[in-house]
Amino acid sequence: MRGLVDDWCAAMADRPGWLGGTYGFTDDGRFLGIVRFDSSAACKDCASMPEAAMMWAAAEELFDGRCEIHESEDVSMMLEGGSDSAGFVQVMTGRVADADRMRHLISDEMTTMLHQARPEILGATLAIEADGRFVETIGFTDEATARKGEQQEMPEDVRAELESAMADVEYADLHHPWFASHH
Repeated sequence: MRGLVDDWCAAMADRPGWLGGTYGFTDDGRFLGIVRFDSSAACKDCASMPEAAMMWAAAEELFDGRCEIHESEDVSMMLEGGSDSAGFVQVMTGRVADADRMRHLISDEMTTMLHQARPEILGATLAIEADGRFVETIGFTDEATARKGEQQEMPEDVRAELESAMADVEYADLHHPWFASHH
């Protein structure tokens, strides 16, 4: 799968609108690929290429279950949105109870506070789908520092806001993520 993704990313490198992606495997063997485009039109254009159909056919041969695809035009970034130098990436999925509150949690004001308390966070992306599902990626310098940071007490008002903004949250850890970016 890694070879297939790397080949696809090399083919996409100079494609207009393709920004890059974050990829990796979870402990239970699931592959996660979070791909970024500058617009939904660019995403659709890339998906309609004959090479895309060939890539999906090859990928389906490698999967032992169904592939789940999420798309969203409602994307927010914290800090620079992540970093290709992240040593550990956590992917959160779930449902937003309040999209505006969720977006506020990664606003500039909140980002400044969070980054002061948790400097190991390099950045994050938040994609909220029309049906209320979300996918958030958080890039960390390394896993050990991220785990230590998780042990810190979160201010009660921030914890309450976070808990009221999302539900049914699942976490997936990418211990050895890899990245691709537009050249």
